[in-house]
Amino acid sequence: MRALVAWLVVGAAMVGCARPDVLVGSKKFTESVVLGDLAEHLLAGAGLDVGHRRELGGTRILWDALLAGEIDVYPEYTGTIREEILSGQAIGAGDRALVAALAARGVRMSRPLGFNDTYAIGMREDTAARLGIRTLSDLARHAEVTLGLSHEFLDREDGWPAVRARYRMPHRSVRGLDHDVAYRALESGSIQATDLYSTDAEIRHYRLRVLEDDLHHFPPYHAVYLYRTDLAPAAVAALDRVGQRISEPEMIAMNARAVLDKVGDCQVAADFLAQELGGAPGECEDAGLARRVWDRTLEHLFLVGVSLLAALIVALPLGVLCERRRQVGKIVLGAVGVVQTIPALALLVLFIPLLGIGALPAITAMFLYSLLPIVRNTATGLGDIPPAMRESAEALGLTRSARLRMVELPMASRAILAGIKTSAVLAVGTATIGALIGAGGYGQPILGGIRLDDTGLILEGALPAAGLALLFEGLFGLVERVVVPRGLRLQPEARQRPSG
Repeated sequence: MRALVAWLVVGAAMVGCARPDVLVGSKKFTESVVLGDLAEHLLAGAGLDVGHRRELGGTRILWDALLAGEIDVYPEYTGTIREEILSGQAIGAGDRALVAALAARGVRMSRPLGFNDTYAIGMREDTAARLGIRTLSDLARHAEVTLGLSHEFLDREDGWPAVRARYRMPHRSVRGLDHDVAYRALESGSIQATDLYSTDAEIRHYRLRVLEDDLHHFPPYHAVYLYRTDLAPAAVAALDRVGQRISEPEMIAMNARAVLDKVGDCQVAADFLAQELGGAPGECEDAGLARRVWDRTLEHLFLVGVSLLAALIVALPLGVLCERRRQVGKIVLGAVGVVQTIPALALLVLFIPLLGIGALPAITAMFLYSLLPIVRNTATGLGDIPPAMRESAEALGLTRSARLRMVELPMASRAILAGIKTSAVLAVGTATIGALIGAGGYGQPILGGIRLDDTGLILEGALPAAGLALLFEGLFGLVERVVVPRGLRLQPEARQRPSG
């Protein structure tokens, strides 16, 4: 028990380690990551200690993190601020009204960066030409077109619900897809239309037709940086250096270098700043494959190890309680079972207002997911002990705690270990989702690979994750040989075979 507590203390210290002077955030699409790297270079050039939390999911995750002080600055768009973040509020026209509304929440907005990245809906050029579709009003006359839209666009106020109402779209069955996956689905023909960002490099690459917003539904989406009011003046001045300096063609070119030419996001940002502002390009650390995998392995093991140790400390006593107090046990098993039905991403997002972003909410979610297999198997293993064994232990004069420690837990050890193994393997998989809130681990290269359509990058996270799950399988096989009494490890026919 002391060792478990020590591990948890070490884990808590790692979660709460010192943060940089300025922490930049970015969403999980290429343009946001590149703009986040631009901010990182600018701030580092001003002599500030700066970090960048890449690919942190969607708008709400970044906005909540900014309000909570988990990040200090992130790239956003005026249309998103007005229509999504501050939706339902009476905000006057123009940027001044927007600035005032943000200031009331302790947030400031930089000067526009210079380009408008509006929402649009696009189709393959050959499909659109065949159907005669050039505008969104044309699309409304073709109910047979299969739509696949990003999850954020499906839910946001200025997204699909508003477009459907404005244009009276007849399409009722719409698939939800990751934005980057949708482009591959368009190319394969699995879907025929999807939402786009007007500066996406894939528009030209996949030969897409951007449908005209003929009823002028979408507002301007001018790129800006949102930052906390307590951000240092030197940092604010550094961000202002790119105000009105990035044109739409330049942003499209940067996206194309990152997505199509496979140039690192950091290098793309550094080269642009060198060209636009002068001076030598900023430094971009290029860790080798072995170093990247090693670093991600340590992060992943930390997430899995701390959450599993915490689950063991809580779940084993709960399992004993469930077996000894059957009515209470039903309530406990029901409660931990309900947690298993909550989608992992939803649970992670729910914890952000309480725990912020990073490892802590991911560990908490993984801890909750790990409870059910251990609690259930502990209760089942103890309940399957033959009554004669309990009576014999009681006849020997053993106390209740001694019977549990010396007889019942060893007898149930095989079932308990099976539950722990299930929880461990489950935690390895769940930890990959934690990358969406900045927890790191194997999920980080997987997210990057999906975003950049880079199979090698996806495998860089997926293969080690699968290997770690297999390692846990083998490790628990060895633990079983040490912990489970030999008689319980024998096959039933071997236990029944006479020794003579």
